[in-house]
Amino acid sequence: MSFRGRNASSGMGVAKHSKATYLELQRKKVHRYVIFKIDEKKNEVVVEKTGGPAESYDDFTSSLPENDCRYAVYDFDFVTSENCQKSKIFFIAWSPSSSRIRAKMLYATSKQRFRGELEGIHYEIQATDPTEMDLDVIRERAN
Repeated sequence: MSFRGRNASSGMGVAKHSKATYLELQRKKVHRYVIFKIDEKKNEVVVEKTGGPAESYDDFTSSLPENDCRYAVYDFDFVTSENCQKSKIFFIAWSPSSSRIRAKMLYATSKQRFRGELEGIHYEIQATDPTEMDLDVIRERAN
């Protein structure tokens, strides 16, 4: 389901592969995380990178570009105080202060539409620097 030919204000389309990759993370636990980027030539959101189930949160955060925006989904596993194994899916809108204004605007205007395509997200985090999405923040939100 790709929405080509849209103008920038209505947001980007979502590549079929992006949605399928998200479903692999959500339902099959094939990926620990998925990083998405906007492909301006195709006018859609595409998968840039995936991380395997054994990858850590540090692997994930170090995969995000320092000076450019991305969307990411992270599957956070944790144990509750009742000793239950749980998993929560975080949608992270990464928009570092140092990224180009055009990129920030493009990602901001496309976010709701893209996130709407990904059903089953538990939490959303908007981060402009790494401290806003460090593991303590994720842990606190998940509990």
